[in-house]
Amino acid sequence: MFDLTLTFDNGPTPGVTAQVLDILSRRGIKATFFVVGEKAGRPGGMDLLRRARAEGHWIGNHTWSHAVPFGERPVPETAIDEIARTQDLLGDLAEPRRLFRPFGGGGHLDRRLLNRPAVDYLLTGGFTCVLWNAVPRDWDDPDGWVERALAQCAARPWSLMVLHDIPTGALARLDEFLDRAESAGGRFRQDLPEDCLPIVAGKVVRPVADYVAEAAVTPSDSRS
Repeated sequence: MFDLTLTFDNGPTPGVTAQVLDILSRRGIKATFFVVGEKAGRPGGMDLLRRARAEGHWIGNHTWSHAVPFGERPVPETAIDEIARTQDLLGDLAEPRRLFRPFGGGGHLDRRLLNRPAVDYLLTGGFTCVLWNAVPRDWDDPDGWVERALAQCAARPWSLMVLHDIPTGALARLDEFLDRAESAGGRFRQDLPEDCLPIVAGKVVRPVADYVAEAAVTPSDSRS
C-alpha cells in the first residue's frame, strides 16, 4: 500500500493537458498543475487552466519562462519577476494557498532551486513552496518511465510525483501507470506531504538552506 499525489509540470499544452484532464476526470483523480506562465499566456492556455480548475484540480506557479533555475541566474532579482508575472496571469485560477514550485533543472533537489531574492519574495507573498520526492523522468524517457515511477512509489509510503504535460508522448502511458499503481495498492490523493513543503503560507517550516544558492534560511525566518 502507498499513497500517491500527482502533479503535472511545464504546461499547459494544447493536445496534451486536455488528454490528461480527460484521464483524470474518468478516474475521479484530482491533481495539481504547476504551470509555466509564458505557456499559460499562449492561445488556449488559460482555457485549459479554467477547465482544470473547474474540475477540482489545483493550479500552481512554476515560473514564467522555466529557462534557468533561480540558483544559477546571473541576476538573482529576476526570480521575483518570474514568480510575480505568472501569479498575476493566473489570478483567481491559482490555488488560494499560492502554490509555487521552483525549476529543478532536471528534477534536482539542491542549491539550484532558489536564491535569496526568491525566498524573500515567497515569504513576503505568503507562498507555499512545493518540492517533490518522486521524479520518474518521463520527459527524458517517454517509453520507460512507468517502471521507474512504480519503483519510486513502492520505495516510500507517500510519493509526491512530478510528471509533465508536454508533447513528448510520455503521457500516452498515463492510463497504464495509473492502472498498475492502483493494482499495486496505490491510493490517490490531492493533498501534499509535509516533508515536501519547506515554506508554507510565507513561513519557513523546514530547513531550506540546501535549496538556496546564496544563504541559509532558518525555520524562524519568516515574513508576515
